[in-house]
This record gives sequence, C-alpha cells and structure tokens, in this order.
Amino acid sequence: MAPCVAWSASPAGSFPRVSREDPANGNGAFELPLFSPRRLVETVLLVLALLVGIYFLFPKLVGLGDALSKLDDADAVWIGVAIGFNVVAVATYIALFKAVVGGDALRLTWGETYEINMAGVAATLIFSAAGAGGIALTYWALRKAGMQRRDVGRRMVAFLALHYVFYPLALIVFGILLRTGVLPGKHSVELTVVPAAVAGLLLIGGLLVALIPSDLSRRVTQHARGERAQAIAAAIAKVPSTVAEGLRFTLALFASPRRGGLAVIGAIGFWAANIGILWASFHAFGVEVPIAVVIQGFFLGMVANLFPLAPAGVGAVDAGMIGAFVLFGLPEETVFPAILIYRLVAFWLPIPPGIVAFFQLRKRVARWEAEGLPIDRDGPSAANPDLAPLGRAGT
Repeated sequence: MAPCVAWSASPAGSFPRVSREDPANGNGAFELPLFSPRRLVETVLLVLALLVGIYFLFPKLVGLGDALSKLDDADAVWIGVAIGFNVVAVATYIALFKAVVGGDALRLTWGETYEINMAGVAATLIFSAAGAGGIALTYWALRKAGMQRRDVGRRMVAFLALHYVFYPLALIVFGILLRTGVLPGKHSVELTVVPAAVAGLLLIGGLLVALIPSDLSRRVTQHARGERAQAIAAAIAKVPSTVAEGLRFTLALFASPRRGGLAVIGAIGFWAANIGILWASFHAFGVEVPIAVVIQGFFLGMVANLFPLAPAGVGAVDAGMIGAFVLFGLPEETVFPAILIYRLVAFWLPIPPGIVAFFQLRKRVARWEAEGLPIDRDGPSAANPDLAPLGRAGT
C-alpha cells in the first residue's frame, strides 16, 4: 500500500499493544525534571516583571493611564459566564487526552487522566515555549504508567496534532470569511489573507510529514556503512517516523467518527470554550465584538505563545492578543482589561488545582511503583485486531 494511504489500513485509535518490555520504572528511566526552588523564584520574578510591564507601564506610556482601574467596571455575571466556559475547556481537554492517549493501549481512569492534565497546567508555568513543561510532565507520567518510549511519542504527537489542527483551520476559514465580507469585521490583508496562507502551508507540511513511512529507519540504515553509521542513522530516523505515525493516527481518528468522535469533540470543544471565555470577557465591559473578529484575534494573539523566553506564554500571549484586537480597531482602553480578565480566567484560575493535582500525581506514581504498573486493566487483549500496528512497515 502506498505510504499516503497507509494510515487508513488500521482501525482508528490503534497502536501496538503497550508492552511490559523496557519498563519506565526500571534503570535509566525517564525522571521528572527537578523543579528547583531557584527555577521557581526565577519564573515568578520574570512573570511579575512581564505582567507589570504590560498592564501597568505600557498603558501609561501610550496615554491610557491605569488600564486596570477599569476592572471595577466588569460585570460579575459575565465573569461568571467566562468561568463556566473555562470549566468546559478543562473538561473537553481532559476528554481529548483520554480519547487519544489514555484510550485503548493504556486504559487510564478519568481520575488519572485528570491528575496528569491538571498537573501539566502547573508544570507549564515552569518551562517556556508553548507548554514544554506540561509535555515533559505528561511524558514522565505515561512512562511511569508503563508505556514504552516510542508509544508515548506517537500518542503525544497524535494528541498535539489533533489538539492544534483546528488552530490553522480556524485561521483559514475565518480569514476567508472576513476577507470576503461574509462575516462582519475588519478584513485587511495582514489580518486575514496572510495568516490564512501561513496556516495553509503548515497544514500542507503536516500532511507531507504524514507520508514518511513507518520503516524509515530500516530504509535509511540500508544506505549507511558500518555499524556506528547505521546506529546513528536509525536513531535520527526514529524521530520523523514517530511523528509521521502520530499524524497518521490523527488522520485515522478523523476518518472514523465512531473511534475518534470523543477526541474530535474534545479538541473542538476546548478551542470553542476558550473563545467563549474571551467573548464573555469583552461582554463583561459591555463591548460587542463580531464573533469572527473574536476568533481571528484569539488565534492571531496565541501565536505569541511560541515566544521562548516567556514562561507558558505569560506576557507574550497577553501582548499578542492586545496587539491583535487593537489592529482590528477595538479601543485600547477596553482591550487591556478584557484580555486581563481572559488570562485570569483561562490561564491563572486552573493553576491552583493544577498544583494540587501535581502532588496527587506524585503520590499516585509512588503507588504505581509499589504495586506494579497499571497496564492491561480492562484493556484490549493482544489478540484484538484493533491493536494492529498503524501504518505497517513495508505497506
């Protein structure tokens, strides 16, 4: 079978069975990065400096005075609506994770899934650049739960791909709808066509990566001379082949609503709920913003989450969203407090329960190590055809 259609050869949601070989709890196991007091202090100081600069100093420099004083004008009912949307966002994110990562190969309970994800919220603040701390903690937890290294890699790629695929799709769809005038809102090229074009290129790039065959390591090592060269080539080839398998798994979930329905609903629900938080934050100050502008401004501002020096995008995302909505023509004196409300509800509010979940997860992992790996609990048997490898080598 050609590589471009290999992902459809196996049932949606299928990966090889999690094996007891190469256990995560053995020697040389991946350990949770040490969250040192020094790192925590440095993070807190950097976060405070960024927030003071954006919400206190910058408004005064541009002649807005104390923008935060407008928080007293916020409607408590709409803030309550924003908090309700945040509860939905957390629930759908957990559902997405369970459907993709903790589904068939390793049956995590809802409690375990909650702890891993909420602990990731707390860990996200420790490291910078698009939630790297949460990814590191999730990897550690799944390895401790008994997943092999490559199984974790494929599942995490699939989870992240399905989670973020709606990001470029939204930029394309709403960029076109705004530019063509189908939906009301400012429709300049730099806010519509350019983001849509970049998003389209990213999607095409992802589809091309999905064409990489699963047996890339074998193919590459055939052309390497010497054992050392073959080992290096095989190790390098594992990364793109693992990413490709994860992307094909994502495509399979889309192709099979019966198996991937919960995952797709979870991904859509997470973004929709976050946009709902932002929409309610503007309404808290009596500002009517066209929904297409809310969506486009949200995703354009979130690009700043990739800024590597801001822990979890703190400061960068705030500034990115403020800049995006100012470019869309919204008054600065309203944008500043509305974005602050959004960030307080969407980002800061889940952190306290995330810290609690982090310590709960540490205790759970200790129990796993004492009682044995929690695999095969009501999970599918090795004879289950649904566990056939995804995109078999040589197909």
